[in-house]
Amino acid sequence: MTTDTRLTAFFGDLEHDFQITPALIPELERVTESGIGSLCRRLFNGDFRHADMIETIRLGLIGGGANPQQASLLVKAYALNRPLDETLPLAIDILSVLWFGNGNKTNENLDEQA
Repeated sequence: MTTDTRLTAFFGDLEHDFQITPALIPELERVTESGIGSLCRRLFNGDFRHADMIETIRLGLIGGGANPQQASLLVKAYALNRPLDETLPLAIDILSVLWFGNGNKTNENLDEQA
């Protein structure tokens, strides 16, 4: 049985799919300069760097099917210069689904379970 780690969430202009695939975990670790466990703990506990959040969203978009250029443009337009309270919940949701899996839940479903 495989666990679904895909998240569909509104970001910027419309709903997008996000997923940190096993193949993307090493890249996320490289760009955030930390292991996946440390990264998850930091974001879940609110003790994070801006790049942790931004790279989680960017790579989540790529894992969800966006091409890398499109993912970078979306992050530049809708995450880099936005208030943290708009982008942090999405990054946490992306990593929460990676950590715990989901049953095709959206970020609203995850919020209801918290």
